[in-house]
Amino acid sequence: MSKNGHSNPAYVNDVSDKTPKKYSLELTEKGDKYVVAHADDYNPYEHREVEHPTTNSETLFHLLKGSLGTGILAMPNAFKNSGYVTGTIGTIIIGFICTYCIHQLVKAEYELCRRRKIPSMTYPKVAEVALDEGPTIFKKCSPYIGHVVNTFLLIYQLGTCCVYVVFVSSNIKSVVDYYVDKPVDVRLCMVIILLPLILINWIRNLKYLAPFSTLANAITMVSFGIICYYIFREPVTTENKEAFAPASGFPLFFGTVLFALEAIGVILPLENEMKTPKKFGGSCGVLNVAMILIVFLYVGMGLFGFLNYGDEIEGSITLNLPAKDVLAQCVKAMLAFAIFITHGLACYVAIDITWNEYVAQKLGPQRRKIFWEYTVRTSLVLVTFLLAVAIPNLELFISLFGALCLSALGLAFPALIQICTHWYTTHGMAKVWLLLSNFFLIIVGILGLVIGTYTSLAEIVATFMD
Repeated sequence: MSKNGHSNPAYVNDVSDKTPKKYSLELTEKGDKYVVAHADDYNPYEHREVEHPTTNSETLFHLLKGSLGTGILAMPNAFKNSGYVTGTIGTIIIGFICTYCIHQLVKAEYELCRRRKIPSMTYPKVAEVALDEGPTIFKKCSPYIGHVVNTFLLIYQLGTCCVYVVFVSSNIKSVVDYYVDKPVDVRLCMVIILLPLILINWIRNLKYLAPFSTLANAITMVSFGIICYYIFREPVTTENKEAFAPASGFPLFFGTVLFALEAIGVILPLENEMKTPKKFGGSCGVLNVAMILIVFLYVGMGLFGFLNYGDEIEGSITLNLPAKDVLAQCVKAMLAFAIFITHGLACYVAIDITWNEYVAQKLGPQRRKIFWEYTVRTSLVLVTFLLAVAIPNLELFISLFGALCLSALGLAFPALIQICTHWYTTHGMAKVWLLLSNFFLIIVGILGLVIGTYTSLAEIVATFMD
């Protein structure tokens, strides 16, 4: 699996982490407008030195892996909160908006790299440079926006790891319960897997996890096939299924779909590692092909999973598979193993941000640096463990972190970056469209964050009180 939120590639520091020099393009005032003075052409793609560049098909596969994790297994539950008609249309619309925002982020990175004459940037650096290029009110915020983006990325990664802990424990419990007289507490399963989780996150070099990651990917694909068998072995029907659920459930649907669809943390690292990065965008580019396939798969899993199980659907469709079937038990056990491995990959991102961006810099050249690194690794695992123990509710965790983090990372921030990047270079009706379209996305992102987070927290509090 990949190593970010849904098993995404690791958060990679590149040359952009160095403070970039001011770009050679000059803003010259003409009347009340600013225009960009001509400068030597600089193509960031031609200056990227990638040790092992990926092909278009490899990048497509990584994008698909990055979005096919616990999120797709929660899609039927999302459709329960929306209704099957609202869910189908809503997933397609959210998928379109997410794809559009990713395109804008990639284009902004290219333009900013061209101006600053550097090959590539990380997401936090793109945000920092973009605000520095924008109107005066945002320039003052540019030194801090990178830390804000890092904070959201860190919360999202830790939230994803919480989801993984709950998922693994719930599926283990589901298998074990069939063979024991008294149901096992899911928290006991969490305690059992705690030490293995700590140990797997002590691995400092991801190459040692690579064989297990490959195995986890194969297991995931096989498991999805078996789940589809269980969904379609009996005719699905719309009878007694809501086409339009009450609006109160839509924020939970929105957060879950965002969590499932968005792999925003992997986009720039993947594009930066491509052999032909120009092929990433475009109408028939890698991104569009990947997102069309992803939305198709998510709508299919959400729609038919909900039509099969109805309101009885669990936070993960695996928990609805027949408890007595050996094949279903194998699927639960295999996916528990696959997501357990993925926890090590996802937490690597949180560790990288916390350790390399903040803690290590403050420690300086200490002899006991390795001790503090392992302390950070262990502490982050314990944070995800304690949150999962406190609220072992899969669907609410997914909705919460989707609404809280991805509304900002996937919608609002790319729109803000787009505005700032082109603030002085766009005029007339083009600027009106720039502002209207991106302000709309920012408003959607803020509403999704506030309403989705509030609804999820309210449900969590109600569950906790019960």
